[in-house]
Amino acid sequence: MAITAQEVNKLRQKTGAGMMDCKKALTEAEGDFEKAIDILRKKGQKVSASRADRETKEGVVATHVSADGKTGTLISLTCETDFVAKNEEFGSFANAILEAAVSANADSIDAVMALPFEGITIGEKITEMTGKIGEKIEVSHLEKVSGDAVEPYIHSNGKLGVLVALNQSGEAVSDAGKDVAMQIAAMNPVAIDKDGVDASVVEREIEVGKDQARQEGKPEAMLEKIALGKLNKFYKENTLLSQTFVKDPGKTIAQYLESVQKGLTVVDFKRVSIG
Repeated sequence: MAITAQEVNKLRQKTGAGMMDCKKALTEAEGDFEKAIDILRKKGQKVSASRADRETKEGVVATHVSADGKTGTLISLTCETDFVAKNEEFGSFANAILEAAVSANADSIDAVMALPFEGITIGEKITEMTGKIGEKIEVSHLEKVSGDAVEPYIHSNGKLGVLVALNQSGEAVSDAGKDVAMQIAAMNPVAIDKDGVDASVVEREIEVGKDQARQEGKPEAMLEKIALGKLNKFYKENTLLSQTFVKDPGKTIAQYLESVQKGLTVVDFKRVSIG
């Protein structure tokens, strides 16, 4: 049967697929519009499967903070190339996924993928888009934080996002939260303080410190003490509250927060970087 240009264009507007793909799908479906959509989705599933081993090192990060300012949510939507990541439709899709995740209070990526979206699920929509653009797409991160105040930060390239939760609220706290979020983006701390550092990391740093001291010819009896000194330096450089404040090197982050408001501190943070 003959497929009109109007029908092809209608299917293209509905699915976003290319004109030739839409024409082929309509021809195969003998003009049945819904069947043609299913054919395009199946094509997407095949493309998605064939690209399952590809790495998604590009993409965008999106953040949301609740109306009361106490809960923050962050997602990353990743793809294979910067060309796709910079596409306006891709960014809009990431924000739509974030909005759906927030509305449903989704607590895992699997839960996000199962959420309804334009008559199908988010997972099915991702498969559909994979077929359309020919690249692997995935929701790579879903992070949440809660506190008396939450501040977000997205770096200018859109590939790095931070959420920081504090134990107090107010205008001064909000400004401080923005500063700390940028600190986290720049300095990539491993934990809030030394108590939050994973035991395996501590053990590794001690062993590295011992090996370095041993190679420097230090006596065996001194290795433990030297390694613990190096560990303290690690804490200072890699835990948020002990880090030197980038905007005021005369203070640590803990001292900066205390100067803003007595007792002010960070209770949680998440940092996601793509690539």
